[in-house]
Amino acid sequence: MTTRILTLRSSSIALCAAFAMQGAFAADPVRNTDADAKYQRERAACMAGQTTNEDRATCLREAAAARDEARKGNLTSGDGQLRKNAKDRCKVLSGDERADCIARMNGEGTTSGSVGGGGILREKVTIVPGKPAEPAPTK
Repeated sequence: MTTRILTLRSSSIALCAAFAMQGAFAADPVRNTDADAKYQRERAACMAGQTTNEDRATCLREAAAARDEARKGNLTSGDGQLRKNAKDRCKVLSGDERADCIARMNGEGTTSGSVGGGGILREKVTIVPGKPAEPAPTK
């Protein structure tokens, strides 16, 4: 009989743990809905071959992994870290070059190219007026 009580308690603990885990995933239905909707869009892009750098199997695996992490609340846009990384690239420069680099990283100027195509080119044209021409000497 003691064995049954221990088994019952073990089962009860396992059952409580299962409900707690289920509650953790279902705690935020909005997050789950958003994650599922994004997964469906990414899956459709994978199936249509609209990804640039991955084969279909890798694309589907990555989409599913991103959905699972989003459901757990571990996936963010990373926008703050991306901005920091972009500005960190400008640290090796100084003066006006650094200021121009930061301006490009903040979206000023034009952007062309792609990661899939080999790189992104950011360009910002700054017109610097030259010194006025010296008048020609008179003879």
